[in-house]
Amino acid sequence: MNKSFTCGGLGALALLALGTVAAPGAAAQDPILTPIIVSEAAPIVAKVITPKHKNTGTEKFEGYVMNANVAQVTVRAKGNDLGIQTFVLNQDVSAKMQKIIDKGGYQYGDKVTVYFDPQTKQAVKIKGKPSKAL
Repeated sequence: MNKSFTCGGLGALALLALGTVAAPGAAAQDPILTPIIVSEAAPIVAKVITPKHKNTGTEKFEGYVMNANVAQVTVRAKGNDLGIQTFVLNQDVSAKMQKIIDKGGYQYGDKVTVYFDPQTKQAVKIKGKPSKAL
């Protein structure tokens, strides 16, 4: 019995030695033998990036009037009851608003569309039919 353990131990040791000698090393551990040559004269362009133009036009806000006067208009968003925005009126819109106010003005709940400058939040145009004054 002692002899079989000795033969088995020597056989296992021989297999272990053979495995370490015959097995190839990991490829990640080998050093790079050839240097990577990068040409600085001709850069590689993968994709040309074009700059996006800032929106210089007007944006549209649809909703219902909460308050309107000669200087500003406050509008609640059409699909979102919590989306409320106040827009300052420019001179042209203010003059038109004065004419609308003389006839009765916008009342609470009138449906309007406000075209505004996104940088200044200044109303450029207001579309909508004011309701009849009571």
